Amino acid sequence: MTTRIDGPSHGPQSGGKPKQLVVLLHGYGADGNDLIGLAPVLAPLMPDAVFVAPNAPYPCDGNPMGFQWFPINRLDPASRLAGTRSAAPFVDTFLDDTMAKYGLDESQTVLVGFSQGTMMALHVGLRRTRQLAGIIGFSGAFAGAETLKAELKSRPPVLLIHGDADEMLPHQLTEEAAAALQENGLEVAVHIAQGVGHGIDQSGLSHAARFLLHIFGLRAPQQ
Repeated sequence: MTTRIDGPSHGPQSGGKPKQLVVLLHGYGADGNDLIGLAPVLAPLMPDAVFVAPNAPYPCDGNPMGFQWFPINRLDPASRLAGTRSAAPFVDTFLDDTMAKYGLDESQTVLVGFSQGTMMALHVGLRRTRQLAGIIGFSGAFAGAETLKAELKSRPPVLLIHGDADEMLPHQLTEEAAAALQENGLEVAVHIAQGVGHGIDQSGLSHAARFLLHIFGLRAPQQ
């Protein structure tokens, strides 16, 4: 079985060779075009970054126009962990292929997830031997806290962002994720966006932009 996936990309805005890689993992029922919309907003701040947003490997059970990393017919922790495990090879292969394509490595690469994509970003990013520059998770959860200690291979800095009015995945899931990561020695920042549902608002995007600039060692452009 092939574990290759693909999707839209954006940049680098400078037109030169990429110096940073931002991989965007969409949520359940969406596709790469959903999250690549963040790239034109972030690209002016990091003009040498290339943004890529692969489509998840499976057609979505709940939305035939979209994709899923794994089914969500059951939301119990065991099936969540089994789902992330089964889809992890797709993300790992995509990371390896894309870094090789652009001549970059983990120290220049960030995983950004939304919802189910956050579960994938956290699962994959913490189990790679070479440490990623960072992980950003919007409106997500953490699958498999109980197995992390035995499986943890690297500790990239993590930023978790969630709306306090999220009706699909309550923001407490992000707070639980942060606690589990911190217990395993990770540096985690959390932003709970006031009045925000299952989505990304300007405050969350601003936190993500500052995090990206910091971990890539970039300065914000002067206005």
